[in-house]
Amino acid sequence: MRMSGAPANPAAQPAPAARPTDAERVRSILAAAHSMTVVADGLQTEVRHLDGTDVLGRLHLHPAAPAAGNPPAVPHDERPSIRLEFTDIAPTPVRDRVRARVTVLGRLLTPYAQASTGDSTCMEYGQAILETADGFSYINLEELDEACPDPLAPYEAGMLTHLLDDHPDLVTLLLRLVEPLPTAAVLRALPVAMDRYGITLRLEERRRHHDVRLAFPSPLDHVEQSGAQIQALFSAARRRSHRNTLPA
Repeated sequence: MRMSGAPANPAAQPAPAARPTDAERVRSILAAAHSMTVVADGLQTEVRHLDGTDVLGRLHLHPAAPAAGNPPAVPHDERPSIRLEFTDIAPTPVRDRVRARVTVLGRLLTPYAQASTGDSTCMEYGQAILETADGFSYINLEELDEACPDPLAPYEAGMLTHLLDDHPDLVTLLLRLVEPLPTAAVLRALPVAMDRYGITLRLEERRRHHDVRLAFPSPLDHVEQSGAQIQALFSAARRRSHRNTLPA
């Protein structure tokens, strides 16, 4: 699956809505991941039983530079390298379902054990690389430590599939909030993402597509606040006078 195309000309778009920082997005992907690829000491392992538990609960990330006066027990060059790869896939059947890729690079300080249930792995952190349709960004350990996972991250897939499968009419209703209004060229609109700042819809035409963000009235701090904020979007859409007949 390929990443989605480049965004439209920003000069023709309204001011961008608030969205998670790159570090917050990485933390959210790690928190909600159900699988990852681990390349450690030259061996590749597919881990498929994360079950949406934060992968950082299994890893202790340490700064790359050793503390002064405390040289490492194993020279840096002899520490096995480790690479963790994550793919963030949209839970709904949109085109180009890969939303982002995250790669975490470092070196092992303790042996990596996939089957370990009690012990965590210590890793000397190198960097995290976030790849999206907008390009690449690089997150250092301080940025990652300061970032918090989005409160909706563990629940996003269920919320989006519930909206699409059980309430497709409400997806169509949200199109009333899109500016500028979708044209007749839009064949289908699907929810592709949701975070503490709002919902993202993917508008698909015959040969292309683009995403639009619909901001919540205020950012969420807890998942329990999501119901009221989503209902506020529906209420705002109902107040719009124009109608949309695009298929959900």
